[in-house]
Amino acid sequence: MTEPDASRRQRIMVVFGTRPEAIKLFPVVHALRQHGQLAVTVAVTAQHRALLDQVLDIAGIVPDIDLDLMQAGQSLDGLAARIIHSFGAALDEAQPDRILVHGDTLTTMMATLCAYWRKIPVGHVEAGLRSGNIYAPWPEEVNRKVTGTIADLHFA
Repeated sequence: MTEPDASRRQRIMVVFGTRPEAIKLFPVVHALRQHGQLAVTVAVTAQHRALLDQVLDIAGIVPDIDLDLMQAGQSLDGLAARIIHSFGAALDEAQPDRILVHGDTLTTMMATLCAYWRKIPVGHVEAGLRSGNIYAPWPEEVNRKVTGTIADLHFA
């Protein structure tokens, strides 16, 4: 990754896919958008489409990028592959200076890996929770550990 140009606004991409992520990140999105030095993009995977849309409507957030990856009966590996393929392309097009992810979902881990492969720094919101057991909660604990290893900014 090259150093950001100080003469332009920093491009921050906020990424989420579930209702709990949206609930916790929409105040962050609103605050970032009020900051004059930042260009904020919201990208959603819609890992849980119907529940996510409820929160987006309440929060008044219209995603800039909606990957719409929800499929009935989706497997974790199938969803992971779709996130990597679709979100990777979104990163290549948007070229953010940083992404922000939340918590311990598959969207969080896959978005983090896609950013890592492109040398894009990652901020991890709700980063501190740990169970110490990679099988409880499953698969969330590993999602969080992988994300926490890659992220360079960790927010409680």
